[in-house]
Amino acid sequence: MAAAAAAILSAALRRSRPATAALLLHRPLPSCRSLPPPLLPSLGRASPLLPRFPGSAGFRYSTVADESTAPAKPKGKARKNPMKQSRFDFTKVDAALLPTVILVGRPNVGKSALFNRFIRRREALVYNTPGDHVTRDIREGVAKLGDLRFRVLDSAGLETAATSGSILARTADMTGNVLARSQFAIFLIDVRDGLQPLDLEVGQWLRRHASGIHTIVAMNKSEPLDEHGVLTAAAGEAHRLGFGDPVAISAETGLGMAELYEILRPLFEDYMFQLTNNGLNQDDPTSEAETEAHEGDESKLPLQLAIVGRPNVGKSTLLNTLLQEQRVLVGPEAGLTRDSIRTQFQFDNRTVYLVDTAGWMERSGKEKGPASLSVVQSRKNLMRAHIVALVLDGEKIAKSKSSMNHPEVLIARQAIEEGRGLVVIVNKMDLLRENRPLFDKVIDAVPKEIQTVIPQVTGIPVVFMSALEGRGRIAVMRQVIDTYEKWCLRLSTSRLNRWLRKVMSRHSWKDSATQPKVKYFTQVKARPPTFVAFMSGKVQLSDTDIRFLTKSLKEDFDIGGIPIRVVQRSIPRKETVKSNNRNTGPRINTRMRTDKRTTVSEPTTS
Repeated sequence: MAAAAAAILSAALRRSRPATAALLLHRPLPSCRSLPPPLLPSLGRASPLLPRFPGSAGFRYSTVADESTAPAKPKGKARKNPMKQSRFDFTKVDAALLPTVILVGRPNVGKSALFNRFIRRREALVYNTPGDHVTRDIREGVAKLGDLRFRVLDSAGLETAATSGSILARTADMTGNVLARSQFAIFLIDVRDGLQPLDLEVGQWLRRHASGIHTIVAMNKSEPLDEHGVLTAAAGEAHRLGFGDPVAISAETGLGMAELYEILRPLFEDYMFQLTNNGLNQDDPTSEAETEAHEGDESKLPLQLAIVGRPNVGKSTLLNTLLQEQRVLVGPEAGLTRDSIRTQFQFDNRTVYLVDTAGWMERSGKEKGPASLSVVQSRKNLMRAHIVALVLDGEKIAKSKSSMNHPEVLIARQAIEEGRGLVVIVNKMDLLRENRPLFDKVIDAVPKEIQTVIPQVTGIPVVFMSALEGRGRIAVMRQVIDTYEKWCLRLSTSRLNRWLRKVMSRHSWKDSATQPKVKYFTQVKARPPTFVAFMSGKVQLSDTDIRFLTKSLKEDFDIGGIPIRVVQRSIPRKETVKSNNRNTGPRINTRMRTDKRTTVSEPTTS
């Protein structure tokens, strides 16, 4: 009977029925007298006949009598233990001093998906292409993992058997150059495919080129295998790479991010403490001081510059020339750039965010795969930019009858309609240097045709350069900065109204009776400059009058080459009459005195 009672009690506890177990313990069964003495006291503890659960040290099964005196448990679900907080505040560290982590691996293992999860936005293109590379350039961003902050680099897929001079060989060389400025590496493998021979070759490549970099093996795409016991076998295979214990993650669903945090946290803390001991300050007081000093001056804020144009006009070469480093992949192949690469650099003590977009093509509806994603991403970056640099091919202009094709005209018009500053760059002028008449013809024809195609904006700047030779780099940046300062210009209302009186007096009106009456003129916003003319009469400004005011603004204040918006608003006469009669006549205050039956009003004059 003792064995039977213990078995029933054990089954009730296994089935999570504490009430049944309590009743069994509290119920005075006749067979309880026959229980051995050691068993009765142990019912309040862990009995040797009862199963022991993990972590059940000091565990006590309560009875009904014990429940009446037990403290009340808080209602609601038990919250999971949060991740441990770091001893170092990474949010106050300058981005240039943060630890750098590079994501490496063979193609199509989820490096770009993990990059997007780290930076918490979909910036890198992600597409399932087993036989092709989606990522070809090095993409950089600031990652956020719990309270950790670090710089993360997304690299192209490595293939050690690539032929010399091919795209794969050039991407591998670029990844090797970036390893020099990285302190940590996350080596991704696809756990669903198992350990491939190419994974072993990438591991050997890392040991040759990144011997001083701490490498962490991450088994990606492990979400369907976390409950089937396959991860243990996969972890055993991953040990063959020779980089220690792997961590199972899923970049798509976020599985394993807590475990990855626990691995990275002590490594980053040791790295930052070493920087502090070496005398480097974690804070960046200069950037904070610059931000506070530039709060009132919008033209000193960071500049967003997008390089757009048709495929194979030299956009990536221009970006490398401006940065003075081989930052993105270049070559004679058309459509080489797929991702829109965003990078940061300093020019004349000014922060510039530079975006190299994929080649702008006419959307035919037949684009598939990464090509369709590249087109959408290029259009998004055009909307985010402050200044748009439209790159043209000088050699093609010399051979064709027109300077701009239909896609280039669409880019220019869309940039102007969105209120962005536009700078036209004619590249590959070094190919026309030997033919001087043709060289002069291109220089003379391009500005005229741009003015014909975009008549609503006059004076769009045009820069002629050779990105391959580096000639014209300073001229391009100075023209971009000048356009940006005009785009951020703010004029005071008093200055604008003094200008308005002079302009209205020199404008030829058909009849003084029909002349519109502008009460005052003011600027309501910048980026781009937007002005409002408040009208006091019934006569409104015509389209010709608005064009006259816009042209006069550009000429008198030297803000040509950027879109300017002039709108008009009418001041109703009723509001004017009310405002004039508001202070006329004596002011009468009525004081009310009430009781339950009568109400008496006593007018008083003040």
